[in-house]
Amino acid sequence: MDMPMALSNIRVLDLTRVMAGPYCTMYLADLGAEVIKIEIPGSGDDTRKLPPFKNGESLYYCNLNRNKKGVTLNLKDPAGKELFKEMVKNADVVVENYRPGVMDKLGLGYDVLKEVNPRIIYAAVSGFGSYGPLHQRPGYDIIAQAMSGLMSLTGEYGGGPLRTGSAIGDLVGGLNLCIGILAAINGRQITGKGQRVDVSLVDGLVSCLENNTQRYQVNGVQPVRMGNRYPSAAPYDSFKASDGDFVIGCGNDKLFSLLCNKVLHRPELVEDPRYATPADRLAHEAELKVIVEEWSTQHTIEEAVDMVLAAGVPAGPINDIKAVMESDHIANVREMFLDCDHPVAGHLRINGNPVKLMDSMPRLRTVPPALGQDNEDVYENVFGVSPERLQELKEQGVI
Repeated sequence: MDMPMALSNIRVLDLTRVMAGPYCTMYLADLGAEVIKIEIPGSGDDTRKLPPFKNGESLYYCNLNRNKKGVTLNLKDPAGKELFKEMVKNADVVVENYRPGVMDKLGLGYDVLKEVNPRIIYAAVSGFGSYGPLHQRPGYDIIAQAMSGLMSLTGEYGGGPLRTGSAIGDLVGGLNLCIGILAAINGRQITGKGQRVDVSLVDGLVSCLENNTQRYQVNGVQPVRMGNRYPSAAPYDSFKASDGDFVIGCGNDKLFSLLCNKVLHRPELVEDPRYATPADRLAHEAELKVIVEEWSTQHTIEEAVDMVLAAGVPAGPINDIKAVMESDHIANVREMFLDCDHPVAGHLRINGNPVKLMDSMPRLRTVPPALGQDNEDVYENVFGVSPERLQELKEQGVI
């Protein structure tokens, strides 16, 4: 018999839309939580209108909203507010990603909801958090990448700042929100009370600046964009092969020695004072790159990667999306792409979950819901709304 899923005893009311919030609640749902996605009647999550589309269905939406039940509710309507409060009485977590203050204006902020249910965990993610001088600013991923300092570090040497190729600010924000919720759930086991979880997209990316902030403190010099290089180790970069580029990660003295002796067949480099320590190699990394590429350009990517790996040094090809989606290890064995059949979009491959709980693995239980598809089931069977009352709410446009 399978072990119950790790969060199967948790009910989440999900008011989020677009990416950061839905990414968080997708993790909770994948791990077994009952996530009830609450959308605006008639329109729903903004991403339902965003490409790419298949058979008119947004794959942007589909990729973030599996394993959730879908209902509609107008929180601006007095009857909608009261129904939401009734739902909160029988929920563990409320998640939202409105601009700070919106839920308070609706009369549904944490101070109100904790009176309804003292055990409720109220989690919110926004661009700049719920307090501080900038908290009322709107925030999208690109704003977070810019204002966190991350864009200043991303790009080629001498080039302009670049946004990363995915919405990393939203994704990190969603993960941080998920971590906060799980910590608050455990905290409730200790205190018996819920609490607020406040996450900022900008904060999340500042926490990812890694040693760049420490290097600035040492010398007061703004770290420069370095392309694929790394400011703490060399050779740790992309290198040219005869048919494209690949990467090598020489993170310490031992790996550098293996690379020189077993791959480059240049043992004298290990004794060369220019390359004796990590700091020395960083100071001469341009020279090292020339040396490595004198060897690597004589081989294909596959040959070069195999030879470096055979020497015990980390290396890998630079996969494009096609290669990732066709990788047996990544796509199949590690289940980082999940096949499902959607009633409108047809067959889909959506992104998998990287968190592997070995006795209660995340799994795909339901495809992303159509707008309001679970209204009857959730309102009647979960929250005890009578069929007659449900019909009234439909006619009034509350759901």
